Amino acid sequence: MNARMARAGSSSLLKRSSRNSISVIAATWVLLAIPANSQNTPYRAPRTADGKPNLNGIWQAMNTANWDLQPHSATAGMLWQAGAAGSEPAGMGVVEGGQIPYLPAALTKKNANYANRLALDPETKCFLPGVPRATYMPFPFQIVQSAKVIMISYEYDGAVRIINMDSKKESPVDSWMGWSNGHWEGDTLVVDVTGLNEDSWFDRAGDFHSNKLHVVERYTPRSADTISYEATMEDPQTFSRPWKIGMPLYRHVEKDAKLLEFKCVPFTEELLYGNLRKKAGNNKK
Repeated sequence: MNARMARAGSSSLLKRSSRNSISVIAATWVLLAIPANSQNTPYRAPRTADGKPNLNGIWQAMNTANWDLQPHSATAGMLWQAGAAGSEPAGMGVVEGGQIPYLPAALTKKNANYANRLALDPETKCFLPGVPRATYMPFPFQIVQSAKVIMISYEYDGAVRIINMDSKKESPVDSWMGWSNGHWEGDTLVVDVTGLNEDSWFDRAGDFHSNKLHVVERYTPRSADTISYEATMEDPQTFSRPWKIGMPLYRHVEKDAKLLEFKCVPFTEELLYGNLRKKAGNNKK
């Protein structure tokens, strides 16, 4: 009697255990399937009144591309007197493939630029940063969007770009920020930039271009608060082939986020014109 009861109890326990195991396995498969399905669903950004993805907001790149687009180690900065406060952080780079494809003579000039970057980098002189450098400087920028034009305002030096969306317009003259014509490819804003002068750099490492530079930017919203940014550079006088950079841009979501003022001209006057200051004892009576 006791033996039969024990066998019956054991059999019942095994059945319950088997049912529980099957339930656990089924639940596990369901949980595993949910992320896979959600990853296959493309993000659809909120729309503006004309049905285009809404890119309005304040954005910023969070990387070390402004120091050097290519992979680099931490190093002393341009002013060793500043110690660690003036040092340059390491970075994994944002160039597709790792290296910028310079022509031999252009690579020699790039290395000379790096050796003399304190005197030559346009950023130290408060010149406008150009494209694409304005995007990944350590300052935010604001996108203001309409159907016919998109304006990008940068905190650094009050730089501004107007992207023509209704019709392609030709650049009347080369300039620091170039001439921008845009169009939509699905949810991606594509901006064709020409008319860039040869004076801007890509970063503080001396990476440069000629006035034949042609940049194609791609802004693709990938979540509510991130944009995937790509820029392809073509310049046959400087590079052996077109090359590309890519990075995420992050929305500023803090309360009352806004662009602040960074007018850097007063910070450069001593550097640029200090040698013209009258020396003591040289005043004529």
